[in-house]
Amino acid sequence: MKISFHGANKDVTGSCHLIECAGKKILIDCGLFQGGRDLSEENAEDFGFNPADIDFLLLTHAHLDHCGRIPLLVKRGFKGEIITSSASKDLARLVLLDSAHLQEADARSQARKQQRHSQKKVLSEEPLYTLYDATRSFDYFGRIAHYNKAIKVAAGITATFYDAGHILGSASIHLELKEARKTCWVVFSGDIGSNGRKILRDAVVPPPADVVVMETTYGDRLHRSLDASVKEFYQAISDTFQHGGNVIIPTFALERAQEILWYLREGVEKGKLPASMHVFLDSPMAISATEIFRDHPECYDEEAAKLLKQKRDPFHLNNLHITRDAADSMAINRITSGAVILAGSGMCTGGRVRHHLKHHLWRKNASVIFVGFAAKGTLARQIIDGARSVRLFGEEIDVNANIYTINGFSAHADRAELLSWQSKIQAKHTVLVHGEEEVMHRFASQLKNTQVVIPDKNQCFTLPDFTLHA
Repeated sequence: MKISFHGANKDVTGSCHLIECAGKKILIDCGLFQGGRDLSEENAEDFGFNPADIDFLLLTHAHLDHCGRIPLLVKRGFKGEIITSSASKDLARLVLLDSAHLQEADARSQARKQQRHSQKKVLSEEPLYTLYDATRSFDYFGRIAHYNKAIKVAAGITATFYDAGHILGSASIHLELKEARKTCWVVFSGDIGSNGRKILRDAVVPPPADVVVMETTYGDRLHRSLDASVKEFYQAISDTFQHGGNVIIPTFALERAQEILWYLREGVEKGKLPASMHVFLDSPMAISATEIFRDHPECYDEEAAKLLKQKRDPFHLNNLHITRDAADSMAINRITSGAVILAGSGMCTGGRVRHHLKHHLWRKNASVIFVGFAAKGTLARQIIDGARSVRLFGEEIDVNANIYTINGFSAHADRAELLSWQSKIQAKHTVLVHGEEEVMHRFASQLKNTQVVIPDKNQCFTLPDFTLHA
């Protein structure tokens, strides 16, 4: 039995881990590397294994940094079975089609740039994968995983998915591995949700295991309380409206957009926000994701389920405008006050939010509210870290708007929640992934009664003793 690591090693994105047991190879996630630096080469590199050799892929959830290289895996020869939850399957289709569209658009853009600097005709750059590749990958989604119900993946390999409370359909995966009279239990955390949030249930801790592979995104800090965060959120919007400006919220399409819609609706209903407020959901992907949320009430917590039973839409409020078309998106910028604009992407690395930032960052009466994680090198991180100006569409834009960072909305567990979760696994070996390296080391110093491993990319270890494999 062996385990190896092929992404999210001393980094926040690109989750990809490989188990070899009983003659089978099982991949846990296959995510895209993301961030501000140029990652096209890293995403296009060899996986560190032969995709054609992979028998199964177990997908923890549908965020791009966990599923985004699945079409590339298929393009390079994968013909195995993908097992995930029903909600993750639906969201993954949406995410992968959107990603393929962006891959093709980026390739065309790079070709045009080269054309401008060359007298010769330049052929289009080859995208990492195409819409055809993404569509083909859907053929390999097979059995549906249900929370708390074991699936016999293959002889000697049993997987149980547990609700991770992170996004719709997200899971931690408990594996029972048997080979040559040896048994080993391994838990993959996926991304662990923060407790007490709206819409979804709290994370469920899987049973104890010999090895736990866990995320450390916020392993060095505590989140502000949710109540205090909501209060600040409402106050930021109210203050902006009093000064005659708009609010821009860079929004992750999955989970964060739906959660913010929930709080905006609740704020109006409770009189915390003006009923005249106009809200623009300016993200085709977030619009489609919200529709998928409505199709999966089995993932909801008690409060959200109660609203549905009352035939109330938890994501709807008066003066909510859904803008799928680019022309409608551009028209929003003619509105200079009294609007809340939710637009992707959350880290401002692409999407429509960059256009809204261009039109609002320089305004002293506008506000930008960040409600999610921003990786190093991203435009969002630059603004959060106090940049006085940023470059957008070839122009230098002054940052005069009011900038708010409200991390109490985070879909990731904080340090205390991660430590509590890990302690209940009682693992002999704890492998830290999916975090910035300095954060991993700070988190590692807090762990007790476990051997901590922070693997390099493509490192391989034997199971169950967890020694480095030659």
